[in-house]
Amino acid sequence: MAMREAMLYEKLSDSRVKCHTCQWQCRISPDKLGVCRMYQNQDGILYNLNYADVSSIAADPVEKKPLFHFFPGSLAFSLGTWGCNFHCRHCQNWQISSPEASAFLGTCQSIPPPTAIELAKHYQCEGIAWTYNEPSIWFEYTLDSAKLAKENNLYTVYVTNGYLSPEALDTIGPYLDAWRVDIKGFSDSLYRELALVPRWQGILEVTRRAKEKWGMHVEVITNIIPTMNDDNEQLEGIAGWIRDELGELTPWHITRFYPNYQIGHLPPTPIKTLERAYDIGQQAGLKFVYIGNVPGHNSESTVCYSCGNTVVQRVGYRTTIKGLDGSKCKFCGAELYFRAPDGKGGQND
Repeated sequence: MAMREAMLYEKLSDSRVKCHTCQWQCRISPDKLGVCRMYQNQDGILYNLNYADVSSIAADPVEKKPLFHFFPGSLAFSLGTWGCNFHCRHCQNWQISSPEASAFLGTCQSIPPPTAIELAKHYQCEGIAWTYNEPSIWFEYTLDSAKLAKENNLYTVYVTNGYLSPEALDTIGPYLDAWRVDIKGFSDSLYRELALVPRWQGILEVTRRAKEKWGMHVEVITNIIPTMNDDNEQLEGIAGWIRDELGELTPWHITRFYPNYQIGHLPPTPIKTLERAYDIGQQAGLKFVYIGNVPGHNSESTVCYSCGNTVVQRVGYRTTIKGLDGSKCKFCGAELYFRAPDGKGGQND
């Protein structure tokens, strides 16, 4: 187990501290842990407990994050740790993110930031992503790694629940290229029931800040769960917010739920529900809506909204660039909101 003093906290009376890393803003008494269980008050000093402790590692297609308009066809060196500041009942990575997972802290491999950069290059990755569980719970590690990544011409990605504090976002903002954020629903009751989070709208504010202040590439994902967030009101709320606050070119990934963790009694999301959500996104004016976790669905590829040509073809994680010129459609010149070093992307076989 590797510890580092937290960057973002304040000391309070009676050796208590207040953590400023995420929006929980935990007030932590001596010897106690924050909500995420990865920040601990030790004698009035706040420590991060899992610096460089890696539970999961892979060279993933960036499309797996999912990021469809960001360095298409590239590999992202992907790292996860233990724990989370959310307690989602449907978590697909609960083995490493649930509160019980902290018992395994220190049993995994240590990959310091310089080693992570070396491994990313070794596996021919164009960037590095902190994913599988919430990146903010080893914030100091991701910040140190992101700084090194930028020095080595690697892109950087947060796959996040969006609960980072504005202060933390502004700290890592100069070194972070992409913000792939979950918008799980659009109601207080949904976030309380699904993730035990009482105040969720800060996620929207921080996401908007990531794009507007720091110029991050943003894509949104919503895992649609039967009876919980599949109603038109919530889906229309998400789609309208993306259009109004992030822009109509922002990709929205609507993905199929499969029974998991604490809500294994619910059925998989019907395809017709996903297609209804797709239609809601289109009717709201979003230009790029993708259906995920349904292999072979015809919404996987990027079709130019202006001329109708396929510009990026996807079959699973196989990605072929067919019609990009920078961030634009090479056939008609329409802006498509893609980011890559030369705008041309690549091919991942």
